[in-house]
Amino acid sequence: MYVNPRHRLTDRDTLFALMASHPLGAWVCHGRAGLVANHVPFLLDRSRGPFGTLIGHVSRANSVWRELGSASPSVVMFQGPQAYITPGWYPGKAEHGKVVPTWNYVVAHAHGVARAVEDRDWVFDMLRRLTETNEAPRSVPWSVSDAPAPFMERMMRAIVGIEITIDRLEGKLKASQDEEMPDRIGTVRGLREQACDTARAMAALVQEAIESDAADSP
Repeated sequence: MYVNPRHRLTDRDTLFALMASHPLGAWVCHGRAGLVANHVPFLLDRSRGPFGTLIGHVSRANSVWRELGSASPSVVMFQGPQAYITPGWYPGKAEHGKVVPTWNYVVAHAHGVARAVEDRDWVFDMLRRLTETNEAPRSVPWSVSDAPAPFMERMMRAIVGIEITIDRLEGKLKASQDEEMPDRIGTVRGLREQACDTARAMAALVQEAIESDAADSP
């Protein structure tokens, strides 16, 4: 991934938080016929490895798990808030007109070698942890044990676990850092006026970048 130095996001905890809050990863790996892409909800185990370990599952009918090699690289991409940025928000538009649209976004790319896991106990534990994490905000969380045991056994036979130990973690935060300060402030104002939560989330990221740059200034 190309990353302008001003957009580089390296703080591990920030990247972990992004992956945890946007767990549907776009997983790309090598298959026998070329690149294979799947969208998988992953759980990040922060305790395993310097960059954590991703666990999830795919349908047994999905051939990707049969095509994984022992040294075949994978990348899982997690995308956070993103938004189109119009130059109409920039004071520079009226002052000199030398402005163009852009797109702001934040992403984390987790690289590692994926392996398929068919062990019944591993798969059950993965499902339990994945479910508990996603059900936690609910007032009455659903549990794997709520389903009849024979039914769950049948469901587990229809999936295969996926585990990716992350050996490299890349992050990118494009939040108007390379624009003039008045235009950055105009971007925050414009995003906050939008109706969607994603735009407002990006407004917060642009504001945080402004405050970070101000704190780093001599």
